[in-house]
Amino acid sequence: MKQPLSTLQDWHLLILEREYNWPEITFYEEKNFQGRSYECMSDCSDMSSYMSRCHSCRVESGCFMVYERNNYMGQQFFMRRGEYNDMQCMMSMGMMFDNIRSCRMIPYHRGQFRMKIYERDNYGGQSYELMDDCDNIQDRYRMSDCQSCNVMDGHWLMYEQPQYRGRMMYMRPGEYRNFREMMSGQRFMSMRRITDMC
Repeated sequence: MKQPLSTLQDWHLLILEREYNWPEITFYEEKNFQGRSYECMSDCSDMSSYMSRCHSCRVESGCFMVYERNNYMGQQFFMRRGEYNDMQCMMSMGMMFDNIRSCRMIPYHRGQFRMKIYERDNYGGQSYELMDDCDNIQDRYRMSDCQSCNVMDGHWLMYEQPQYRGRMMYMRPGEYRNFREMMSGQRFMSMRRITDMC
């Protein structure tokens, strides 16, 4: 279900979308892009008013993070441009939940990437500054755990296992004092920059 264009601002957004490849994702209630749909070009904290479930989606442009629960809570999954025709397809790619309830658009970042990771919560223990991807913090830095971080520049994905596997979390610029409280005991062992325009 596409929202009606009601204001001049809505028309300007439509022009920007067509001219500049504005991020866009469409969710469908049934697999294979069938049933009721909801088109989204920005953050959506609660999709339940637009559709009762999501069993397929299509990312026309941009990158998005989708969430298991409303208000960007629960497990997360990174989606780039492409077609995801059913939940089984998405789950085979690493998604660990069976319904999408909210989504966040990831803005394209130009410039350097910087993040400081800490071994313990509240910025304690060993710390290292990253400017590129790290597939295993234990191998590279001899850190057995990462419990807090400060993202200074860019947008990042953090993974619970080495080699960018397992549950993930989207990190935008800001301070993250305690991962265990944020993600119920989750720790992170690898991290990757979101560098593509998708």
